Amino acid sequence: MSGVATSSRVALVVGGSRGIGLAIATQLASAGHRVAITYNSSPPAAAEEHGLLAVQADVTDAESLDAAFGNVEEQLGNVEILVANAGITKDNLVLRMTEADFTEVVDTNLTGTYRACKRAIRNMMRGRWGRIVLISSVVGLGGQAGQANYAASKAGLIGLGRSLAKEFASRNVTVNIVAPGPIDTDMLAALNEDQHAQIVDLVPMQRVGAPDDVAAAVTFLTSEGAGYITGTVLPVDGGLSMG
Repeated sequence: MSGVATSSRVALVVGGSRGIGLAIATQLASAGHRVAITYNSSPPAAAEEHGLLAVQADVTDAESLDAAFGNVEEQLGNVEILVANAGITKDNLVLRMTEADFTEVVDTNLTGTYRACKRAIRNMMRGRWGRIVLISSVVGLGGQAGQANYAASKAGLIGLGRSLAKEFASRNVTVNIVAPGPIDTDMLAALNEDQHAQIVDLVPMQRVGAPDDVAAAVTFLTSEGAGYITGTVLPVDGGLSMG
């Protein structure tokens, strides 16, 4: 899949300090873009290594997010590519899940993405060019016991993304959703051997994916060549969401 940039754009990966987000940021940088990432508490060591601008942001705080965008705009220029990857989990069965746990996950994963998109899109409209990719999950497509809050937030990203795609298509701003399946990240590494084997058994390709697999899809969707693709949901899951 070719994602090589034909021109250098300013890209911001919200939630780009590790895992899938960092893989996306490094691939976008390799494609020739000027890339910034947000981090929550401490900047990743890999940022300097890959030439990434690291800015602190709390997606649950509109003022913090606005300051992060301002920092990127001052140092790199207006954000033309936005990848919304910030997310948390607070898993539990619904009967044991507190309302605070439900609300916090939705506020971070879904409302935080709304805040980032709203902040980015005005300048994209003015420039009449923009690429937005929201990182959802196959859990948002099929649900998962013990993850009602996470699944709801990730399903909400599909409705949000498709609504934005319709609102801003006339301004040459595309909005797409990538839904990763089981990916080799810290979250998956926390599972025991039996749990890992059970997940792999459900995947038609009989393996988990790598962060770079997701990054390749995002790099394509943010490229010049993807200008006629908007409102799509692209699973990167080894066939898991086929059912």
